[in-house]
Amino acid sequence: MSSSTVVFKENIALPALVFHFRKVPLVFSSGCVTSLLPTTSQRSWPLSVITPAVPLWLNKGDNAWQLTVATFVGLQSMSGLVLLYASIVKKKWAVNSAFMALYDFVAVLICWVLVGYRMAFGDQLLLFWAKGAPSLGQKFLINRAKVPESTHFHDGGLIETPTVEPFYPMASLVYFQFTFIAITLILLTRSVLGRMNIKAWMAFVPLWLLFSYTVGAFSLWGGGFLYHWGLTDYSSGHVIHLSSGIAGFTAAYWVGPRLKSDRERFPPNNVLLMLCGARMLWMGWSGFNGGALYAANIVAPIAVLNTNICASTSLLVWTSLDVVFFGKPSVIGAVQGIMTRLVCITLGAGLVQSWATILMGILSGSIPWVSMMVLHKRSTLLQKVDDTLGVFHTHAVAGLLGGLLTGLLAEPALCRLILPAGNSRGAFYGGNGGMQFLKQLVAAMFVIAWNIVSTTFILLAIRVFIPLRMPEEQLNIGDDAVHGEEAYALWGDGSNPVSPANSPHCVQFLKKITLFMRATLGGEIELNTSSAITNAP
Repeated sequence: MSSSTVVFKENIALPALVFHFRKVPLVFSSGCVTSLLPTTSQRSWPLSVITPAVPLWLNKGDNAWQLTVATFVGLQSMSGLVLLYASIVKKKWAVNSAFMALYDFVAVLICWVLVGYRMAFGDQLLLFWAKGAPSLGQKFLINRAKVPESTHFHDGGLIETPTVEPFYPMASLVYFQFTFIAITLILLTRSVLGRMNIKAWMAFVPLWLLFSYTVGAFSLWGGGFLYHWGLTDYSSGHVIHLSSGIAGFTAAYWVGPRLKSDRERFPPNNVLLMLCGARMLWMGWSGFNGGALYAANIVAPIAVLNTNICASTSLLVWTSLDVVFFGKPSVIGAVQGIMTRLVCITLGAGLVQSWATILMGILSGSIPWVSMMVLHKRSTLLQKVDDTLGVFHTHAVAGLLGGLLTGLLAEPALCRLILPAGNSRGAFYGGNGGMQFLKQLVAAMFVIAWNIVSTTFILLAIRVFIPLRMPEEQLNIGDDAVHGEEAYALWGDGSNPVSPANSPHCVQFLKKITLFMRATLGGEIELNTSSAITNAP
């Protein structure tokens, strides 16, 4: 073999390597390659992969796909959810809600590369936690991606599934997994909008990443005890959605409720922008589920198709229930329906057949609807805890539902293509499927318990140094008091009938005008800012 050509002979068996040849399809085979070679007994081929930047193990297609889907998931957060949060809340909280989501994204990235990634996907420290270390060095990031604790063994000690080693550099995997933790915290934010102290939230984000998320990620994905036990979580239903739903509900309990006026009347300030954000979230989910396998393989398009089938079904069911019981379709309800189906299908997008996703869509559009519209009003606990945007219903309930349905409907042939433990299947397919359903339930209980405990301890520790709630002045005024900025150049936000005098800046301006008029007209002018606020039209 020269530096520019590679010589193959017919009927030579090759190991499972990936080759990139000019005008020749990629080879993903451990067997004979003669089907991709000329019919002559020997042929020299120009070699395009022997360069420092394109090693033999690099699959350009997989690498491009992984970076693309990571960008899709990032756009869900930075564009979709920021826009959705800014528009679905009351106008006085638009800036604060959007900024909290933006802060989540940027703060998580720094914590993730400093220590977080390897706490979730590094070498094992405990059965549920890995050793933390930076992910910043050149040697680490340009080497082939690897999840070191993912090697799965038979009971006899023989390797059943080899170590997960995607055909692209570690940098691609680090960034892809970062987008997952970023969106997790942004989803958690939904529960405490409209009253959490921004300084307390800035402290909460890195602590929750390190002491809550990394435990779930390693246990279920990184080679922890649930991973090797055979849990099926295709793309983060437990790690992201069930975690964010339970942690968000717990956080809402400790932070306390919004003002009574905000709880009673909290209309979206821009329904059209809310729909735009929800649509971006939907489309970005194709990257969420399409990239979960770390490869552009035959399962990825199934996962993308199933995601959209379930989404459409759930949206139709939720909207139909709104029409039947309330007489009209709710746009906010449609957005909630979009979220519940996305959460539910995430656990089984590449593990269930497409007909099963219709069933999952029906259930994910109806059970969370009942939870939010019926059970919420009858439960003392749910009434007491002010979960601003209903993350408990859209993510905790839907995430738990998705895990259990995957335990019932996971198709054996698809499981063999994906899961580390052989002979995995849903309960509907007989065999050991009943045990699989039990595993899903146990994993959900672990995630729920860990998030309740860890979130509680983190918030109680922060509360020692920083109040969890905003001061009353900020709660009454909103964005202008918290950030000194408002979303729109309009007067009022619906909290009270207001005038420009409701803004501290405007009060000062009016006082200056009064002083000027007193000096000019002989002191006959008086300014009563409180009556101006109270009696404004």
